[in-house]
Amino acid sequence: MAASATLTQQASEKTSYAPGRLVSVDMLRGLTVALMILVNDPGDWSHLFRQLDHAEWNGWTLTDLVFPTFLFLMGVAMVFSMNARAARGDSGLTRAGKIVSRAAKIFAIDLILTYFPTMHWTRLRFYGVLTRIALCYLIAGLILLATKRVRILAALVAVLLIGYWVMMRWVPVPGAGMPVRDIPLLDPVMNWTSWIDRHVVAFTQHWLHTGRLYKKVRDPEGLLSTLPAVATTLLGVLTGFWMQRIAREGLGDGARTRIRRAQMMLALAGGAAIAVGELWGIWFPINKNLWTSSYVVLTAGVASVALAACSWLVDGREQPWPRWLQVTTWPWVVYGSNAIAAFVISEALVKAMIFFKLADANGDRHSLWELSYEKGFGRWGSNEWTSLAFAVTFVAVCFVPIWLLWRKRIFLKV
Repeated sequence: MAASATLTQQASEKTSYAPGRLVSVDMLRGLTVALMILVNDPGDWSHLFRQLDHAEWNGWTLTDLVFPTFLFLMGVAMVFSMNARAARGDSGLTRAGKIVSRAAKIFAIDLILTYFPTMHWTRLRFYGVLTRIALCYLIAGLILLATKRVRILAALVAVLLIGYWVMMRWVPVPGAGMPVRDIPLLDPVMNWTSWIDRHVVAFTQHWLHTGRLYKKVRDPEGLLSTLPAVATTLLGVLTGFWMQRIAREGLGDGARTRIRRAQMMLALAGGAAIAVGELWGIWFPINKNLWTSSYVVLTAGVASVALAACSWLVDGREQPWPRWLQVTTWPWVVYGSNAIAAFVISEALVKAMIFFKLADANGDRHSLWELSYEKGFGRWGSNEWTSLAFAVTFVAVCFVPIWLLWRKRIFLKV
C-alpha cells in the first residue's frame, strides 16, 4: 500500500503540465515506444501471437502500426517545438542548424549501435529504425521550417504518395520489366525499392568496404521507401496544426466543448483515412516493408484516432486529475518523455545480453538473453504466453532508467 501511494503521489506531482502542452502526445508516444520494445524483444521468436509480429509481406498487424505512429507523433511534436524555438527568438538559420545537428546525432547513434559490440566494419548496416527517424526528422523539419502553409504541405504529401505509387506500379524495373505485366506487383525482390537498395549497398561495399541489407536482397528501412515515410511525418505535422487548437484552449465549459469538437473532428478524419487506405490497398497493397502509400494513409488514420482518444482522456482536464487517471497514464507519460533514449537503452541492453555468454556444465556457451529466458520464463516449455511475459518484463526493465531520468527532470535531447 505504501509503494502504491508513493507512485500515486509521484504521478500526481509530475502530471502537472505547463499551459499549452498536450499530455496526449507524450502519452501516445510513450505507449508507442513501449509497444515498439515489446514487439522487438520477445523471449522466443518462434512463439509469437500473430498481432505481435509483422505481416510477412502484404497486409498489416498491430505491430505494423508502431513505427509509423512514432513518425506521425514526431511530426505532431515538431510543430510545437518549432513554435517554442521561434518564441525564444531563435533565427531560421539557428533552427535549421538544430534540425541538422539532431538528425546527425540520431544517425550516429544508429551506427554506434550497429557497430558495437561485434565491431565488424564490413557488416555495418547503414539503414535502420534510427536512420529512418533521422532522415524523416531532417527532411520534414526543413520543410516545416521553409513553409507552414497547409496547402503546400498537403500538396507535398500528395506528390510523395502518388509519385511513389506511380513509380512502383508503372515504371519498369531494370532487368525485370513492367510491374503486373512482366513481374508481380510488389514482388519482394524485383521492385524499385529493393533494386535501389542493392545498388546503394554495392556502392558502399566497393568504396567503403562495408554495408549490408537486413534481408540480404532488400531492407524494410530502405532509401526509396523513406520518401513515403517522410509523408507519414508530414501528415503528423498537419495534425500538429490541428492539435494547436486544443492546446490554445483554456478551461471552462465553452473551452471544453470546443476541445471535444476538435477531438471528434480528428477522430472522424482518422476514420476516413483508414477507409481510404484500405480502399487504395486494393490497387496498391498495404505493405510495411515497402512503406506503400496505402500503408501511409491507413497508419496515419489509426494514429489520428489513437491521438484523438488519448486527447479526449487527458487534454483540457482541470488539475489535479482523478487518481485512476494519474496512475494509468503515468507510465506512458514517463516513457514518452525520453522516447529515443528508451529505444536506445533497449537496443543496447539486448546487444549486451546477446554478446556476453556463460558456459554451462557441459562447456556449451549460452548468451545471457538465452539463459534468462530458457532458465526462467521458458523453464517448463516455451509458448506464446511465456514469450510475451518475457517481453513485458523487458519493457518494465527498460522503464527503470527512463523513470530515474524522469524523476531527475532529465530529458535527453540528442
